[in-house]
Amino acid sequence: MAIKPHTPYPMRIPFFLRLPVICAPMFLISNPRLVIAAARAGIVGAFPNNNVRTSEEYEVWLNLIYRELWDAERARWSHPWAANLITHSTNSRLPSDLKLVEKYKPPIVITALGSPRPVIEVVHSYGGLVLADVVSLKLAYKAAQAGVDGMVCVCAGAGGHTGHLSPFAFVSAVRSFFDGLIVAGGGIADGWGIAGAIASGADLAYMGTRFIAAEESDASEGHKRMIVASNADELIVSVGITGTPASWLRASLVAAGIDIENMATPEKLYDSAKSKDVRRWKDTWGAGQGLGAVTAIEPVSVIVDRLHGEFKIATTRMRQYGEQPWKLQASSETRNA
Repeated sequence: MAIKPHTPYPMRIPFFLRLPVICAPMFLISNPRLVIAAARAGIVGAFPNNNVRTSEEYEVWLNLIYRELWDAERARWSHPWAANLITHSTNSRLPSDLKLVEKYKPPIVITALGSPRPVIEVVHSYGGLVLADVVSLKLAYKAAQAGVDGMVCVCAGAGGHTGHLSPFAFVSAVRSFFDGLIVAGGGIADGWGIAGAIASGADLAYMGTRFIAAEESDASEGHKRMIVASNADELIVSVGITGTPASWLRASLVAAGIDIENMATPEKLYDSAKSKDVRRWKDTWGAGQGLGAVTAIEPVSVIVDRLHGEFKIATTRMRQYGEQPWKLQASSETRNA
């Protein structure tokens, strides 16, 4: 299937961004503070609806973001952000939460763990964009057929619910049949990784782990400290916590008393109305393969400043390779050019 000419990312979303990045919506971690800080720093902030127990609480969060990011004088959003909706069939709260999405009109809605079809008509009715979270080509084909505006390709190396495909292979394959927005996620933790995602054909990079240790996140202090102190060798991918393959900090599972070698596969249950207190993964901590780039607990603004500097170096380097014959450089020159 032939595709249409690809338009650079600033023309395909309703904002010009400082960096082509979405701060990924993270279970028990993302909150309005993180969303607002990310949006004001020049990237897309996002949070999942199941970070609160009720639709009433969900409206409180949406209202907080509305008050901070809605430009009443121009009647538009002043900064980019996204609502993340769990569309799995077990989520009994989806209808009421979708009504609130219709009321507050987030410019971007990201669907996860289910078909995007239930939200497309509502979001398109007010001019919003729908991005579907996909972990395989099979799901990508289904999302394209459903009529989404874009896809989040969750690749190998992603934290939380993870994928198995290389980002280069996944983006290339999806781009062969889909001309909408493509977001690449999985192990991207610095400006060089962002540049690599864009060079591969994606429009935006999805970054979660890099922001777990942000001052604005709801991650516990213990989780943040473990992120700072760990590297990719200390991760384990298992279906034993949620029933879906996910990437976890091994030490957190051990601390929670989980027998890593003998985990049974639990029933998949993604009901946003169910109390988080009884969920097995409340005291288990996820992370992606990019956690080695996190060296301190810092404000979002500082993280984005650093990412921006790295991205500028990376894109300058790529332009140099395009303008002159290939020249092998020493690793120290590569990073500090």
